[in-house]
Amino acid sequence: MKWLIQIGAVLALVGGIGLAMPVFTTSQTKDVASLGDLKIQSTEQATHVVPWTLSAGALVLGLILIATGIYTKRGALA
Repeated sequence: MKWLIQIGAVLALVGGIGLAMPVFTTSQTKDVASLGDLKIQSTEQATHVVPWTLSAGALVLGLILIATGIYTKRGALA
């Protein structure tokens, strides 16, 4: 069940990052007009908010998967 622990660790990490930084900004550059070699570009910024329930859910699910993987691994050895 090593893969279960790895998936749980990734989910827990993503959930923790989401709780630590719930807002992030992206920017996109678009060509507005072009005339020969001359190009006019516009940069647009968009702010994205990650809901805390989604981050907390990913964190809890990741911890549950880690615990399940460890418990299953111990049970198989006994």
